[in-house]
Amino acid sequence: MITRRAWLGMAAGAALAQNAKPVRIGMVGVGNRGTSLLRNLLDLPGVEIPAICDINEANLQRGQGIVEKAGHKRPEGYWNGLEDFRRLAARDDLDAVLTATPWEWHAPVAIAAMRAGKYAATEVPAAITLEECWDLVNTSEKTGMPCMILENVCYYRNVLMILNMIRQGVFGEIVHCEGGYQHHIRKIRPDGEVSWRGMHSVKRNANLYPTHPIGPIAWWTNINRGDRFTHLTSMSSKSLGINRQAAERAGPGHPNAKRRYALGDVNTTLIRTENGVTVTLTHDTQSPRPYDLGFKLQGTLGIYSGTLEKIFIHDAASGPEQWRDMGPYYEKYEHPVWKRLGQTATKYGHFGGDYLELLEFVAAVRNRTQTPIDVYDSAVWSAITPLTEQSVAGGSAPVDFPDFTRGKWKTAKPVEVTGG
Repeated sequence: MITRRAWLGMAAGAALAQNAKPVRIGMVGVGNRGTSLLRNLLDLPGVEIPAICDINEANLQRGQGIVEKAGHKRPEGYWNGLEDFRRLAARDDLDAVLTATPWEWHAPVAIAAMRAGKYAATEVPAAITLEECWDLVNTSEKTGMPCMILENVCYYRNVLMILNMIRQGVFGEIVHCEGGYQHHIRKIRPDGEVSWRGMHSVKRNANLYPTHPIGPIAWWTNINRGDRFTHLTSMSSKSLGINRQAAERAGPGHPNAKRRYALGDVNTTLIRTENGVTVTLTHDTQSPRPYDLGFKLQGTLGIYSGTLEKIFIHDAASGPEQWRDMGPYYEKYEHPVWKRLGQTATKYGHFGGDYLELLEFVAAVRNRTQTPIDVYDSAVWSAITPLTEQSVAGGSAPVDFPDFTRGKWKTAKPVEVTGG
């Protein structure tokens, strides 16, 4: 007869064995961003990289060398054309496929991975058209395989602390949020040519990069988990920034200094949710400015400003309505994941977000559970770009959000962040 103590010991041993189970990930795209993610993955216990795909042979060989230097077997390389990732995805020795390619390949790689029975992880955005968003959702539902957009800002220390405070009712009921991707991006190369990222600015006038601000805001407001985005309206300013940048780098006579770019320097979008929360998003990658995600959270009992990194909470002893320092709030409301893992996380990129997002993805793959950011999140957050493009083109007309969950948002539970 097995005693309760012996059973608990066996269960603990099984849990340890489960945690030690290798997770085998195929990498697609190992340029600058992909290489950073590759290094992070190799630092996680039990992660193996059996295969790498990149059409740039130099990038591919560098990635293979990084894996070898970390003490692992040299991964097999795939670089025979733009769609060689399909051969990688078809391997029977992979549990997951992670892509860090240019944007237009994110959805095709993730879909190929899920169809081959693998977990999919993709850099942001997960898709660039509404059709791709639906393809991701339909493929995930058909195959039962998760797809996680790697939105690292969701794991920032301040973002998770604010989430913890919301869950404890500190802000009361949330009524409005703001955020933005306000980051001067060099879309003109030193030789005056337009980068691959800049080419999206040539043709599209929209919020081209919404997931960094909307991911945390969606978590704060339980989007897809009790609430949903219903519609948006969007407008863009005139476009001057890329022309100025081209003139500075290549001279005012260069063709790209005279070229007409579709993307306005500043795009502003207003979103409303089913439960009456409003959200303002800003996209500005063409103006000279410091990096700023511009977070603001307004509740019935208080407000948080990420730009100021200040807070005000109304209570009986609150005194004048003045901004307060965040220090005491971090001491009281630090998210448990940051208490436990923050010292390690901050050794990695994007203020620790890269480490924590990969830790949670790998844990989900190892345990065969749903990823914390699921395919519905990946689709909804990415859909903002084509929806804002429609609104801008229509004179800032309201545009409805598709319900990618098909009603599941009404009963889905709020996201749990455990740190793996």
